[in-house]
Amino acid sequence: MDLRKLKTLIELVETSGIAELEIQEGEERVRITRSLPAPPSPSVPTVQQLAAAPSVAPSAGAALAADAAPSAADGHLVKSPMVGTFYRSATPGAKPFVEIGDAVQEGAALCIIEAMKLMNEIEADKTGVIKAILTENGQPVEFGQPLFIIA
Repeated sequence: MDLRKLKTLIELVETSGIAELEIQEGEERVRITRSLPAPPSPSVPTVQQLAAAPSVAPSAGAALAADAAPSAADGHLVKSPMVGTFYRSATPGAKPFVEIGDAVQEGAALCIIEAMKLMNEIEADKTGVIKAILTENGQPVEFGQPLFIIA
């Protein structure tokens, strides 16, 4: 491969959003990789900086975020008992266990959380109506993360 072609390929990698390019012509093979800049590490404030920082009231944005968070006043929160991946149905393409507005009995299956290749069926711990589904299908969930609101 000639030098002009290599320079063109290098410029292509630099100007595009790709991180790696590999080309093979006959027995010649070229791989061009680009390392992306590391994100800036968050600075940890020292005790002196914290003591000197003025006390600030929460911003309006923080208040809006707090309002958007589910609360016990909205109904009964069903929380994740483990870390894993949230699935609304037993198999891909199958009908979800519950939809918003469905009446559920205590012990009824609500979803599945996959943890370490084990499928764990999560059951309703209260009889009521599904008011909200707080997690998207296929998304990772944390221990104690709200999944459903039952009213």
